[in-house]
Amino acid sequence: MKNVTKINQVDFSIFKKTRVAAYCRVSTDSDEQELSLDTQRNHYESYIKANSEWEYAGIYYDDGISGTKTAKRDGLLRLVEDCEKGLIDLVITKSISRFSRNTTDCLALVRKLLNYDVYIIFEKENIHTASMESELMLAILASMAESEVRSISENEKWSIKKRFQNGTYIFSYPPYGYANVDGEMVIVPEQAEIVKQIFADCLAGKSTHIIAKELNERGIPSRKGGKWTGGTINGILVNEKYIGAALYQKTYTDENFKRKRNYGEEEQYYCEDHHEPIIDKDTFEKAKEAIRQRGLEKGNCSEDTSKYQNRYAMSGKIKCGECGRSFKRRYHYISHGKSYNAWCCGGHLEDSKFCSMKYIREDDLNRVFLTMMNKLRFGNDLVLKPLLISITTSSSKKNANSVEDIEKEMKSNEEQRKQLNVLLTKGYLERPVFAEAHNKLVMEYEHLTAKRDLLFRMDDAGYTMEQALKELVDFLNSAEPFTEWDEFLFERFIEKVKVITREEVEFEFKCGLKLKERID
Repeated sequence: MKNVTKINQVDFSIFKKTRVAAYCRVSTDSDEQELSLDTQRNHYESYIKANSEWEYAGIYYDDGISGTKTAKRDGLLRLVEDCEKGLIDLVITKSISRFSRNTTDCLALVRKLLNYDVYIIFEKENIHTASMESELMLAILASMAESEVRSISENEKWSIKKRFQNGTYIFSYPPYGYANVDGEMVIVPEQAEIVKQIFADCLAGKSTHIIAKELNERGIPSRKGGKWTGGTINGILVNEKYIGAALYQKTYTDENFKRKRNYGEEEQYYCEDHHEPIIDKDTFEKAKEAIRQRGLEKGNCSEDTSKYQNRYAMSGKIKCGECGRSFKRRYHYISHGKSYNAWCCGGHLEDSKFCSMKYIREDDLNRVFLTMMNKLRFGNDLVLKPLLISITTSSSKKNANSVEDIEKEMKSNEEQRKQLNVLLTKGYLERPVFAEAHNKLVMEYEHLTAKRDLLFRMDDAGYTMEQALKELVDFLNSAEPFTEWDEFLFERFIEKVKVITREEVEFEFKCGLKLKERID
């Protein structure tokens, strides 16, 4: 009798499919970008479902959100949350720049998902975090993505700056009393009467809190439909827009893409007769003086607001790397009548919780400045002279390579990349062929952008970068070793000093050169 071995049925459920999700993002909410987002979503859904070893886990996306602002990207945050819950094994995204344009955030997100045993595939760069032995390549590529967004940001800032200068910038959110009609600030009659009443009440001796209280009692809504406050009233009384003027760049975006109030870090532009006024200049000035006097009576402001401005060579030139505010000169007393000079961040002096940057000794700043100048003196032939030759060559070709010509080349480059994407999507191009051609075009575009930005900077400067650099090279060529602090030397060549930490500062020359020095 034969023995029959019974084979139990295999439970194929133990061979779980990889749960795959995709992440998409576009940076603006334009119709064109909306179409691009839909294309990405459809592509990834079909792509994931076509793989028999994968299980579709959803599409996560952000529409009209910058890649630099991780905290505001709801789609990305939901993706991370679902990864933490164990709902996703693998994430596919188009490129590092789509995932994050901030190097630190990108690496932090990758590490966070790795802790959840979730891997990421960056298609464009052909990076799979499951097999990546080192983070170096990812860090380099993420840094390139961050540089790209900074370049775009700088170009946008330049465009806005030009509109500031010629007074054509359009306020998206005009103040109470005005409305934006086809790009023009138009008076809203009912609100204008309230504005006039606010100024009249101020000149009659009423405090901002009393004015706000009375408006609330009358049931008059503020610009956003809420309650009036003393701060809101004060903002109206000091707003130059009510006399038909416009002060541009009251705030600015720093290098970390954070919005900050402008305390002199960036140039401001004042445009008179910008739009129809609600208040005459005499009434406005009287109201502003009334506010100032009340502030003095309460001890809330100082008569002398400019005592730190231009007394010393470094005044107004030392900027905080943390909050962007200017440094002020102070005397620090030790003991037995001894003291030393120090420079302190204005933001830290006002509120240590706002900025943690502590003081830096003046003699340390003087010393590292001399160290840097001596380095340049000894490296003049090896570093500065070749740089000058390069810039001079670039300048001599300026007429042949005008901004208009460069921008035409950039537009042509963009069209070529679009065509490549179409060919890839339709299956006419293999991905390796696409990647090679696309990367070549991207490098060419970055080169064109750099050339255009150089021309912009040279046009905007009071004297060109070439001239400023030539002056520095000629001076160093015959200079003796620097042994003593010279404020005239500092004023002649240095545009500003950025205090990165108490141990490191960055000197920015008027020619655009930036050099870092350690404070030992």
